[in-house]
Amino acid sequence: MAVAGWWGYSHGGVSGLLQALWITGVLGVMEVSLSFDNAVVNASVLRHWNAFWQKLFLTVGILVAVFGMRLLFPLVIVSVATGLGLVDVWTMATTTPKIYAEHLTNNHAQVAAFGGAFLLLVLLNFLFDDEKELHWLGWAEEKVNALGTESLAVLITMGAVAACVAMGPAEQKYSVLASGIVGIAVYIGVNWISGLLEENEPDLQDEDGEETAVPAKSGNGDLIKSVARGSIGGFLYLEVLDASFSFDGVIGAFAITNDVVIIMLGLAIGAMFVRSMTVFLVHKGTLDEFVYLEHGAHYAIGILALIMFASVKYHIPEWFTGLSGVTFILVSLWSSLRHRKQQAALA
Repeated sequence: MAVAGWWGYSHGGVSGLLQALWITGVLGVMEVSLSFDNAVVNASVLRHWNAFWQKLFLTVGILVAVFGMRLLFPLVIVSVATGLGLVDVWTMATTTPKIYAEHLTNNHAQVAAFGGAFLLLVLLNFLFDDEKELHWLGWAEEKVNALGTESLAVLITMGAVAACVAMGPAEQKYSVLASGIVGIAVYIGVNWISGLLEENEPDLQDEDGEETAVPAKSGNGDLIKSVARGSIGGFLYLEVLDASFSFDGVIGAFAITNDVVIIMLGLAIGAMFVRSMTVFLVHKGTLDEFVYLEHGAHYAIGILALIMFASVKYHIPEWFTGLSGVTFILVSLWSSLRHRKQQAALA
């Protein structure tokens, strides 16, 4: 907020300062409303990590989220679309922000196809998870869980991408299709890397026949491999998930202001809040206490994926996107409280 105030004052005096503070605050609230479900899903992954990786998520991870996804990533998209260098695109964004915003919004269909495909796979693989024992929607969700597989999740997502291509502009059909396929490929690739790096070491048996873990070696190279095998795959997964969430907020922010610096600062406040909320949920054991909260967050992600696909043709207000996600979170929280009371009564 201080940097935003300084930026506004340097460009418009006291009135510029007040306007910058107001817009930055609005953007921060908008980003929180759009990404609260992201925090819950992050927590479901982060709770299995040790303190080192949790701190890394809030340091290196926040730098990637703020400067990478909310500033550099949009610049790269415009650079690819226009053929200009990053420095030229930055000059365009700061000197002629309206032209920069037009280039960015003109590529919204491709970004929506990528993000929608990735987020839909997040929901479907959660629903189809073989280890999932608790079902929020009862027998219907249980039946879906029994029938679903990873291959079916990819097949459904490919169908959604095809529908997205059919809705998109004729001149962008190829690029929209390519973006959707890349979204699917990135999800599969990150999962493959995660499984490869996080694969457990083979167990050994002691003299009594009991299984014991392979003892850790003292070499620095082995230590680095052990750390990488522990959480780097999940770290990549969370960063791509954050990218899928954040870019929709970047597009929506241009409806409020064309100042790319204010947009980055406002969305950064929301990003930092979401990541702090993630760690809070992990430390408090909230997902263990409110058992349906993770379900609500994934359903909210699924709705966001469908909204992104639909936004290729239709304008979806940002307030509706944020409200739909918050609604799923609140309903799942209420269901969790009700479940906890029922379990206490049975006990």
